[in-house]
Amino acid sequence: MEPENLVGRLLVAMPGMGDPRFEQAVIYMCAHSAEGAMGLIVNKPTPEVSFRDLLKQLEIDRAPDARDIRVHYGGPVEAARGFVLHSSDYRSEGATLPVDGEIGLTATLDVLEELAQGRGPSSSLLALGYSGWGPGQLEGEIGQNGWLTCAARPELVFGRANEHKWSGALKSLGIDPLLLSGEAGRA
Repeated sequence: MEPENLVGRLLVAMPGMGDPRFEQAVIYMCAHSAEGAMGLIVNKPTPEVSFRDLLKQLEIDRAPDARDIRVHYGGPVEAARGFVLHSSDYRSEGATLPVDGEIGLTATLDVLEELAQGRGPSSSLLALGYSGWGPGQLEGEIGQNGWLTCAARPELVFGRANEHKWSGALKSLGIDPLLLSGEAGRA
């Protein structure tokens, strides 16, 4: 049986998965194939890094009326590399990966320059680092009940209430987060 392609879907961490970096994580899946998988955690902001400081470090001028984009921890791989997940109303020629019909991924400076000037995509999320899996690794973790999958509604991906994304993703599956336990039961 062919495994489900998870591109454009959310992975929702189950309690007790064992890796504290992914505790209550919600990950937007950008790529998934026989070669492996890649996604960005969308609900873990990095309070120690601000968009304003990042622009200063990259020597990108910021317009006074530009939105303040929250910087997120995208995952443990290449933690210094930035990725912008954004609505499909923005496209950087040759640099934007259209993930699904509503969301794209751009990892070049031009999208940061646009955002710094108050332009660019109408919805966006900036992540440092990404979450990656080798061939078959993610399927194994799903098979061991480490993750659930659900539809990636834009309000879950881009919403500002990061503390509610995990429970919101579970509720979209009809699961009450309060009823989940990290402990396996025995009859």
